[in-house]
Amino acid sequence: MKKLFSILLVAMLLPFAANAADQWKEGTHYNVISEKATAKPEVTEFFSFWCPACYRFEPLVKKMKEGLGEDVTFNKVQVNFMQSAGPSVQDDATKAMIIGRAMKNEEALNASIFNYIHEQRSTVTGLKDLRSVFIINGVDPEEFDKLAKSFSVKSLVNKNNREIDTYRKHLTGVPNFIVNGKYQATFSRDMTPDDIVNLIVWLTKQP
Repeated sequence: MKKLFSILLVAMLLPFAANAADQWKEGTHYNVISEKATAKPEVTEFFSFWCPACYRFEPLVKKMKEGLGEDVTFNKVQVNFMQSAGPSVQDDATKAMIIGRAMKNEEALNASIFNYIHEQRSTVTGLKDLRSVFIINGVDPEEFDKLAKSFSVKSLVNKNNREIDTYRKHLTGVPNFIVNGKYQATFSRDMTPDDIVNLIVWLTKQP
């Protein structure tokens, strides 16, 4: 009886699995930008602190992370080619993001930068402004200064910018999601927030 039930359950679930796969179409919901995928599944979000759409996307990014498998790495890459601020200021924002990451408090400190720019309508002129934002949000100033001068933070900022160079021709706008180094997600207006999250999760499972 149990064996019969298992067979019936599989028979019922197979159509749903097929429908999930059929929902996403190459050229409509994603583009293949590389012949080879990364060794391990990963999602890279290219974004800018100055981008209003990126700010609004933050709740969806949180849902994406929650929906990803434990074997999937999520990378956040801050671009430096927005016209809203100079390249050096944008690199300072990247450094601040990396400092927050080193403190294992990236999500909250990123939110404080977004808030400073989009809610408080304040102007970032350099790392000094971002340092003040972090201190207001509980960061020890001496720890911030130590990390800001560290080789590891400098190396990670350079790595962030190399990622931009690698995918620059595909980055016509942000937010932009590259999955497994092979797939670029494409979001249409008729997609719901759940659709967007499900697409990203589905792409991480593609070879």
